[in-house]
Amino acid sequence: MTIDTDVRIGFIGTGVMGRGMAANLIKAGYKLTVYTRTSAKAQELLDMGAEWSHSPAELAKQVDVLITIIGYPKDVEEVYLGEQGILQHARKGTYVMDMTTSSPILAERIYAEARKKGIHALDAPVSGGDIGAREARLSIMVGGDEDAFHAVRPLLQAMGTNIVHQGGAGAGQHTKMSNQIAIASNMMGVCEALAYAKRAGLDPMNVLKSIESGAAGSWSLSQLGPRMIQGDFSPGFYVKHFIKDMKIALESAQALKIKTPGLALAESLYELLAESGDADSGTQALFKLIDDPAFAAMMEEKNVHAKSES
Repeated sequence: MTIDTDVRIGFIGTGVMGRGMAANLIKAGYKLTVYTRTSAKAQELLDMGAEWSHSPAELAKQVDVLITIIGYPKDVEEVYLGEQGILQHARKGTYVMDMTTSSPILAERIYAEARKKGIHALDAPVSGGDIGAREARLSIMVGGDEDAFHAVRPLLQAMGTNIVHQGGAGAGQHTKMSNQIAIASNMMGVCEALAYAKRAGLDPMNVLKSIESGAAGSWSLSQLGPRMIQGDFSPGFYVKHFIKDMKIALESAQALKIKTPGLALAESLYELLAESGDADSGTQALFKLIDDPAFAAMMEEKNVHAKSES
């Protein structure tokens, strides 16, 4: 199949990331049909010309390519493998692409079931946050058959700029786990560095000017550092979803028999942050926890150090 603007595209998941990604597909000229539990949640996309479907099953019957970016692995499993799921209703030859950060093992299961039905399945998680989603600058990590990857590449190019086929089924999700492991420890370092600068009586924005372009530089430091300093903890990526990702990465690392102490500590700290009421804040809210004068006492009370070494 040639992907052109006449191909019918389905999209499930219009949250912080999905909304911007779907909008960019419409801007690129694709005909989009979306599913949300209520049409009101898709109103912005409907105003741009998208159509609305009442269920994943109904949507799967209508489209040539179906993209999902939803919440948790259990949601992905239900939407793809449930009785009213995508694979029960999609036509032979359909391309399905899950862009949720999910389990590599689940991605392999979806691929195997799809292949039995003549459906092309790809796992294609993304990185770049809400800004990358809005500006079509996402990094997209793709697992699945190479010919299927090349078939959908025009769609991916409407949503991202760094698009890499990583290998067979599950390879996209394994790559995203590597991404999240790197981010987890980096976020702790960014928060500690800015909290230290603040406690030392420095101007954190001035400190940022000095360190963001040197060896300490990172996306998190440049993009989220200013938000931390300004007290902007609105979600580009939710704390609760980052915890979900880290749990998947910890499970995957255990299956691969690799120790990830930095990841384990970060997951413990974000759990503590969520318990304090910030589950729906952006991941940069970890700064609030580390900058809190009571932080050390909280760590001792929750035995966070011991947990990170388990």
